[in-house]
Amino acid sequence: MSTQDIRQQVALALKAVQNKKAEDVALLQLPRESSAFTDYFLICSGNNARQVQAIADEVDERLSKDMRVEPNAREGYETAEWILLDYVDFVVHIFNAERRAYYDLERLWKSAHRLTLEELLHPKAEVAPAVKAPAAKKPAKKAAAKKPVKRAAATKRTRKGAVTKPAKKSAKSAAKKAASGRTSAQRAAKSAARRK
Repeated sequence: MSTQDIRQQVALALKAVQNKKAEDVALLQLPRESSAFTDYFLICSGNNARQVQAIADEVDERLSKDMRVEPNAREGYETAEWILLDYVDFVVHIFNAERRAYYDLERLWKSAHRLTLEELLHPKAEVAPAVKAPAAKKPAKKAAAKKPVKRAAATKRTRKGAVTKPAKKSAKSAAKKAASGRTSAQRAAKSAARRK
């Protein structure tokens, strides 16, 4: 049987229970991963035994006449506390108020998805799992503004590879020396006096 046919049958059962003024009507779609024995639960309540039986009769008659479908099993009709109509792909549970509160099927099947008649008849299109797009490249970090790097004073290399005194003096030390008023000759003389 096609999924669409099953949905049509469940919709007809839902309209039948509403026609007989059932209370607290709940339509649950059971999760596939739960290994449930059916796809849908239609749960409702009646105020007394006669109404519970009348709801069951209406569901049975409408599905039998309009869809030519008979329940696979009927249980609880005589006591009318909990009537179960098993249509294999969906199950109709009709309770009196006391038994419904006691068994609380909605709590037991809290992983089930509640549906409206509209959602049942016009389900959202199942979307195929999206192919994971390659990760977007992160924008390149902007290079930090380069700070001027202080370089060591350049050195002269002799032909043998030995390093000699710096070729250039830093601007700061040159300014200090100029401020002291000494000439290079004076400095050389002072240096020579220290060596002695």
